[in-house]
Amino acid sequence: MFYFVKTPLFVKKLFPKLIWSVATTKKVIYLTFDDGPTPKITNWVLEELKSHNAKATFFCIGKNVEKYPEIILNIRNNGHVIGNHTQNHLNGWKTKTNVYIADVLKANQQINKLTNQLLFRPPYGKIRSSQAKALQKIEYKIIMWDVLSADFDTLISKEKCLQNVIKNTRNGSIIVFHDSLKASDNLKFVLPRVLTHFTKKGFEFKVL
Repeated sequence: MFYFVKTPLFVKKLFPKLIWSVATTKKVIYLTFDDGPTPKITNWVLEELKSHNAKATFFCIGKNVEKYPEIILNIRNNGHVIGNHTQNHLNGWKTKTNVYIADVLKANQQINKLTNQLLFRPPYGKIRSSQAKALQKIEYKIIMWDVLSADFDTLISKEKCLQNVIKNTRNGSIIVFHDSLKASDNLKFVLPRVLTHFTKKGFEFKVL
């Protein structure tokens, strides 16, 4: 499995209209969580964030939003932001543009009941330029990332996952975690330590 932990500059330059990080000199970090909501795990994340006075952005799968509306309400009521991660976790590179956009809009039917923000993250980070243009035309902001925790990778150690975040995070970094079953072992080790580490360094955790 190949992936960049730190998104290279050349990738950002290839796709300048996608949002990879936030330009700032302030000590601000943007935590994001993909693939939820997931029973137990998402609510655990919310408690960890609350204990550090941290805010985050949750990119939710539409079919999970439909299954667990009470968790989505908990996300919103705790002051976090909800974004769109498609209805069925589609790979944009393997999906026709019209099918992909329809899937995003289906997810939005649920998500729009909770937020007026139009934030989107493509599953796997894979999106065609035609898909991106179509979403941007209807005013979606496409949020990518600066740092990938790789919490989804069951072949790396929890310590390596932690270092992925600690070593690569800078002012304005957008960091990806997953509030999913697959990522939960790494996430439960890494997230509290990331929150503690950067809080001690004077960072704030804000929503996008």
